[in-house]
Amino acid sequence: MDSDVESTGLRAKPVAYIFSEDLVKISSRLPSNRNRSLLVYSLVHAYGLLTTCTGQARQRFLVVRPRPAGKKELLAYHTHDYLEYAMNQSSDAQNLLEASEFGLEDDCPMFHGIEGYITQVAGATLTGAAVIRNDISDVAICWDGGRHHAKKARASGFCYVADCVLAILFLKRTVPSVHPLKKSRVMYLDLDLHFSDAVSQAFHKPGSTTTAQVLTLSIHHAAPGFFPVSSLASLPDVDDPAFDPFTLSVPLKAGASTKTFLRIWPIIERVKDIFRPDFILVQCGLDGLAGDPMATFNWCLGGEGSLGWCVQRIVHEWQGKKLLLGGGGYNTPNAARAWTYLTSVAGGIPLSLDADIPEYSGYLHFKPSFTLDVPPGNMQDHNTEEYLQTIEATYEGILSVLHSRMVSPTL
Repeated sequence: MDSDVESTGLRAKPVAYIFSEDLVKISSRLPSNRNRSLLVYSLVHAYGLLTTCTGQARQRFLVVRPRPAGKKELLAYHTHDYLEYAMNQSSDAQNLLEASEFGLEDDCPMFHGIEGYITQVAGATLTGAAVIRNDISDVAICWDGGRHHAKKARASGFCYVADCVLAILFLKRTVPSVHPLKKSRVMYLDLDLHFSDAVSQAFHKPGSTTTAQVLTLSIHHAAPGFFPVSSLASLPDVDDPAFDPFTLSVPLKAGASTKTFLRIWPIIERVKDIFRPDFILVQCGLDGLAGDPMATFNWCLGGEGSLGWCVQRIVHEWQGKKLLLGGGGYNTPNAARAWTYLTSVAGGIPLSLDADIPEYSGYLHFKPSFTLDVPPGNMQDHNTEEYLQTIEATYEGILSVLHSRMVSPTL
């Protein structure tokens, strides 16, 4: 172990960064985010974050080449009919009735390379999950993952494959050679603007009175008609017969800023402390950042309560192994800025938000500031003191139920 690791308590293992040219090429075809993956990876490389360290400095990152997911791995969650249709149709020859049945229309159109996209993205996220489960690293990053709206038999919300669900199912399996009697606990934390409907629904057990291996917690915007419409997106009600303390939501109003996230963060910490996860998946969607076309939240990268602050705490202060995933984010240059910055934070070498964008082939995409930061805008934060107190009071009851389940486990 390096002496600096011993003295500071930092992780000895490098962060696993899931990357291949094939993954970037196919992810850059995603209709909702064309060329986003390419710009993200090019900026990460331009800053030299993945350069192998030599000499006394320890290696911060390990680039791991993913493999495509096989049919059997995809069938761990998806239906045979959905996969058969989605992966065997060309974009210009499809049965419109069946396409509608499987959600392959409107916001999820068929596109050239969809079969490769499904297998590559699922495989990349599963590779990240395998890396942390097999103790190769304590933290893995897969910015092309995080497709939290894809359902068992239906594409939805720009998402064609349920990589988050597949990774959770993979991580919750017992590892006989390591802990023959222990069942792993997996916490899924979603920071996207939109509710993690498909992931939350996949593990929701209405009215359950037992302890679960999986806990999902989504922080998101919720308002009448805002996508996705789901009863689970609301603030949970412990008196609801369908209440499940392992399927949680923190719905926020428009304009949510660092001040609001800082206020609710103790709730997230308490959920984590009670559940004590072995693995934590963090969906780092960026559509809540200021400057995103969704124009709903006013979140930013730096300062207390920021996205960078949250990820720093999760990666460097929380116990358990972490898998950081991507998600929404429709301002492509800002997505590249944010995930590059979060990569540096995860590696323990945070870039300065005032850093100039390196002069490379993608340089002009970052005008007019040509800096790394995604600062807040001027949007009003509608999360009032009264509303935040309501969230806090509600979670006192929720945390009490969660604690009672954890101290008397039936796993």
